[in-house]
Amino acid sequence: MSTLISGFSKLNKEEKIAWLMDNFLLDYPESKTVLSQYLNSDSKLQQLHDEFIENTISNFYLPFAVAPNFKINNIPYVIPMAIEESSVVAAASLVAKFWSKRGGFKAEVLSTTKIGQVHFMYSGDFADLETYFNSVKSNLLSATEFITKNMRKRGGGILDIELKDKTKSLENYYQLHVTFETKDSMGANFINSCLENIASTFQKEDIEIVMSILSNYIPDCLVKAEVSCKIEELGDNGLEFAQKFYQAVQIAQVEPYRAVTHNKGIMNGIDAVVIATGNDFRAVEAGIHAYASKDGVYKSLSNCSIDNGVFKFWIEVPLALGTVGGLTALHPLAKFSLNLLQNPTAKELMQIVAVAGLAQNFAALKALTTTGIQHGHMKMHLNNILNQLGASKDEKNILIKKLNGSQITYNLVSKAMDELRTEKIKVK
Repeated sequence: MSTLISGFSKLNKEEKIAWLMDNFLLDYPESKTVLSQYLNSDSKLQQLHDEFIENTISNFYLPFAVAPNFKINNIPYVIPMAIEESSVVAAASLVAKFWSKRGGFKAEVLSTTKIGQVHFMYSGDFADLETYFNSVKSNLLSATEFITKNMRKRGGGILDIELKDKTKSLENYYQLHVTFETKDSMGANFINSCLENIASTFQKEDIEIVMSILSNYIPDCLVKAEVSCKIEELGDNGLEFAQKFYQAVQIAQVEPYRAVTHNKGIMNGIDAVVIATGNDFRAVEAGIHAYASKDGVYKSLSNCSIDNGVFKFWIEVPLALGTVGGLTALHPLAKFSLNLLQNPTAKELMQIVAVAGLAQNFAALKALTTTGIQHGHMKMHLNNILNQLGASKDEKNILIKKLNGSQITYNLVSKAMDELRTEKIKVK
């Protein structure tokens, strides 16, 4: 069997699937049915999805949900979330309601600068390079004017171009470090187009351009979200809860093994909203995790304080998001999400996404420091286990009632299912 194929991309969807079945799916004959049931019956919508990426053979769905009761800067929100993990949406909704009764979430954008770089090698004298850079800097800006024209009308564009000497890290390595403001656009294509024009204008005989690309590390594109209340407003044993919660955050500040899981919980909230609004969650993830390591040690993204009887919990994260262009303008559910969020600006979306991350982190830490994470998580996961076991609707209803209050495990649910089905056989 030869699995090397030429011209695969030129095959239509049916031909691609047929080739896969003949070469890789012989032991999975139902594969064609599985793929076809996830195709959209609306041919125009399916074509739209097919053209997002290459070699499409079907669609991969994520559950699309909403978390109500958020109040951010005194504005009510219902936040859309696309995620497959159980308990995330429920936890966010509960935390939203909890804090809506205590003043809600406060959020502010601290800065919005984004970065792009032209990486190049140069073996000559730095003073000569610096002189050359200063002489052509205005030309570098002029070379991008046709690209930046519309962005400048919206108040964005190139903020500055700097020459950076990186030879202490790598021999002969320099860069043009370019800062951008992209307003309501995430701006990846805009930034990369500007960089390539800057590079072609800057290049000369003794300068070797290696590459021109935006950076997903954006420590100067920051948003802050926070909640606070008096200790007694946290409920029974408020001081004890606050102190234990504070210690949990401090542990994540000093222990990287804990910090990674701590921050993963934050990303449950952030990624779910980023995906729902058609933004690039991989770029967001990379930038945020780099930011968590900015001091040389990976640590918690969130912070907590207890001062003068006031509990405060906050987060600062870098977020490069867009509300115009890209997938936000093409994907129907991304459009729906932005409409649901009252058509936010990029800055407002940054605030909403940061709040979702903070809410998720509060929910996780509250569970960890009180009942434990598994109680709520496995309760929500019970339905997934029942689906894996092929439970009918009636069986689900019976077993959910029977196992209420139990410590849910796969073995426990499987045994209960076997017992229920055995009883049914005896009755018959």
